[in-house]
Amino acid sequence: ISSTLHDDYLFKLLLIGDSGVGKSCLLLRFAWDTAGQERFRTITSSYYRGAHGIIVVYDVTDQESYHNVKQWLQEIDRYASENVNKLLVGNKCDLTTKKVVDYTTAKEFADSLAIPFLETSAKNATNVEQAFMTMAAEIKKRMGPGATSGGDKPNLKIDSTPVRQSGGGCC
Repeated sequence: ISSTLHDDYLFKLLLIGDSGVGKSCLLLRFAWDTAGQERFRTITSSYYRGAHGIIVVYDVTDQESYHNVKQWLQEIDRYASENVNKLLVGNKCDLTTKKVVDYTTAKEFADSLAIPFLETSAKNATNVEQAFMTMAAEIKKRMGPGATSGGDKPNLKIDSTPVRQSGGGCC
């Protein structure tokens, strides 16, 4: 008789970034979204408290949203736990003719801070699942029993739960 030990993990992830960068469209069913609060900079420490991972999203067609990534990272440093996992995501990569933030520039910036980086498109689902799988694997590596060994890929299952919204929608 053989038995397999299966661990379930529950991680709190946040999506932060400027208004209109595509956070809701990108990952609405996967994470607690800021619901537009970033417009007014009213996000407080209670929002960050207990987060295991934070995905910072900018719009590849909006230079200002990329410039503001530094401010969002400062917010994380100020309010989140010291060892919170971070992921930088450039959304709207499908809009190639409107792109103003070069992949290499963002990748080098993320690398300089030792933060994983991906470009995504919520519109055509490019790298959306990969963003969450990357974050979940990084958190599991940090928090799991021991470290995930060499060639073993973490066995992760992400369930999406429909989010009920009162009033308007997104996308």
